[in-house]
Amino acid sequence: MLKGLILLFLFSQVAAGRWGKLCHSNPTNRVRGTDSYGSGAYGAPRGKLRHLGVDVRCNDNSTTYAPFTGRLIKRVNPYDNGNAIDNGVMMKGQGYCVKIFNIEPDRYSGAITKGQRLGRLLNVQRVYKGITSHVHIEMCNTSVDPTPNL
Repeated sequence: MLKGLILLFLFSQVAAGRWGKLCHSNPTNRVRGTDSYGSGAYGAPRGKLRHLGVDVRCNDNSTTYAPFTGRLIKRVNPYDNGNAIDNGVMMKGQGYCVKIFNIEPDRYSGAITKGQRLGRLLNVQRVYKGITSHVHIEMCNTSVDPTPNL
């Protein structure tokens, strides 16, 4: 029984394939490099902490897309302070659970398909002047690196 569940999980991961593009202005999901705010890579230093997601380059106000087919679960506020980019959404499907930040989603719940419009990137420059604008995506289990799915 356990062996069957493990095989089903592994098959679902393979069948799901790589995620689709996250941002209209970055069809290859290129990760934000190093700028004055540090690196956009998973695990990059953030003072005494580590970056728990990946920053995918995206121009301010660009259309963002669902990376896989699933369900939008709820609104998430990464900064919990109401700043200009304190908005995002939790999404689950195909064995994944992710949080996508710095976006204004078209909605916060319901079914969504891979590649369907999710919303638009907020103006990251309003909060972090000089940073490379980006969509931040992290797994709900932040000990898992989302990079291989990009």
